[in-house]
Amino acid sequence: MLAMLLGIGVAAVGPTAVTARADRVLVFPGMEIRQDTHVCTLGYVDPVTRVAFSAGHCRGSGAVTDRGGRLIGHLATFRDNTPNGSTVNTDQVIADYEAIVLADDVDVNDVLPGGLQLQADPDHEMNPGEPVCHFGIVTGETCGAIERINNGWFTMSRSIRSQQGDSGGPVYAVRDGGSARIVGLFNSVWGEYPAAVSWSAISQQVREDVGVPAPQP
Repeated sequence: MLAMLLGIGVAAVGPTAVTARADRVLVFPGMEIRQDTHVCTLGYVDPVTRVAFSAGHCRGSGAVTDRGGRLIGHLATFRDNTPNGSTVNTDQVIADYEAIVLADDVDVNDVLPGGLQLQADPDHEMNPGEPVCHFGIVTGETCGAIERINNGWFTMSRSIRSQQGDSGGPVYAVRDGGSARIVGLFNSVWGEYPAAVSWSAISQQVREDVGVPAPQP
């Protein structure tokens, strides 16, 4: 059942129209989430599978709530080998994601707070210099460009801002027509450069963790 829920890489064909009723919680990318003592940003929400993603180092003991303490889902699986300290080697692998199975009684959409629909395309090839933006619950949206592609993660220009609470937030490339493509989940700042784990690496790791075969060419 979990393998079916975690079928990632499903690109929506149009904006998902969901209006939250007064007695229900609306779950969306870029919202604040809380797990035990950790406060982070939700990075991606798949309205079809009703699975959401954030940084693995944001995980708690299981329950995931919104800012008001209302339950939105439960931790399903994660990876987190985020190094301690302020530096990391560029050839080092960084894995940092968590998958959250959303509760049945929450409403779900895939629209960022700024109004862009956030879609997934795990097979997109990123390149240095590609313009990207990051959304965090503290700093909001800041934009810049990919600086360097590393081993499953990438660094970005220093115009991308972050503070505590922004971890797990989406990093995305803006498309024409009011949509965006997720390219990573925000991880940390290494040296002077903000960094994110690539969405393509996360997609592969989730498939491995839940036993879903990778798509064949």
